[in-house]
Amino acid sequence: MTAPYAADPALSRGRLYPEEESTFRTAFQRDRDRIIHSSAFRRLKHKTQVFVEHEGDYFRTRLTHSIEVAQVARTISGALGLNEELTEAVALAHDLGHTPFGHTGEDALAARMKPYGGFDHNAQAIRIVTALERHYATWDGLNLTWETLEGIAKHNGPVEAPVPWALAAYNARHDLELSTNANAEAQVAALSDDIAYNNHDLHDGLRAGLFTMADIAELPMLRDCFAEVDARHPNLEPPRRQHEVLRRFFGILVGDVIDCTRAALDRLDPHCAADIRAAPAMVARFSPEIWADLKVVRAFLFRRMYRAPAVMEMRARVTVVVDELFTLFMNDPGLMPPEWRAQVGDGTGAQPLARTVSDYIAGMTDRFALDEHARLTGKPAALPRSGV
Repeated sequence: MTAPYAADPALSRGRLYPEEESTFRTAFQRDRDRIIHSSAFRRLKHKTQVFVEHEGDYFRTRLTHSIEVAQVARTISGALGLNEELTEAVALAHDLGHTPFGHTGEDALAARMKPYGGFDHNAQAIRIVTALERHYATWDGLNLTWETLEGIAKHNGPVEAPVPWALAAYNARHDLELSTNANAEAQVAALSDDIAYNNHDLHDGLRAGLFTMADIAELPMLRDCFAEVDARHPNLEPPRRQHEVLRRFFGILVGDVIDCTRAALDRLDPHCAADIRAAPAMVARFSPEIWADLKVVRAFLFRRMYRAPAVMEMRARVTVVVDELFTLFMNDPGLMPPEWRAQVGDGTGAQPLARTVSDYIAGMTDRFALDEHARLTGKPAALPRSGV
């Protein structure tokens, strides 16, 4: 850490519950370690990135995606002189709030939770690390530093009204200054998410047979990557050719963020982390040219992968699973484990129950949600494969 605007663990705003500091780890290193050791982080192993867990061992899951994001984020953070441990902590935690079945599960749960305050996976991540992880003797949650919590809450930018209820509830106790930018480390984590998923979704889509090398060779940036690989390594066997192309694409995105963020920081000339938060715009960014090309790649992935017929069939089936689980638990809370039923208590009204049901379903892995649905309905889900 060399930049004056990097987050300094020695100057952290601290934790909601004061603790003795470690003699051999900084506050941000402890945050990272607590996230890695959390139950929610382990469950990401069996949560969908694009392909549902049953489709094969080679496709990315939320866990492998989070690790890839953290690797990219540390590289960029180090190049910019930022605090790598804080960047890594935010990157590893950014998807903790995801439901089973990825964005499909989130859409289904958000629809069912609309009368009860809604559902948002970023806000749910805050809820997990501040309330739902219950391991420590004197507090709920992981008791992370203010800077890490701020990064999880605001890595995509200032949070505008209406603030999701799960985030608003915590913010009322511990003001995360939601209307300001996040620290530079969190901004880097957010762009690292974009870099990681655009790269690995191309790889997974190719493996699934949803598109071909010839298809992606026509995309901006990829076209030049193919030309360079073919010039340097003529007649390279297809798997190696694919890898060489995608690693160059990956490198272009990482290099562009480093160059453009460094230039933005030079123009802003921040002298401390507070200057980053008060800046008129986020400092971590792609160049306009690369961002325009990346939008073409994203549109291709949306059309050929995220909305491919086989993937859409899968989306429809797992939406039914989430819908029916929600209805079952709302009609009979006794179907939930005792520790979850106890959270509802004796309160009246549907909202406390709905929020407990939402927490319970959101924490499920793909496999557990499918098993519970089959056990409670007697209808095993015969899920298709998305072209694998």
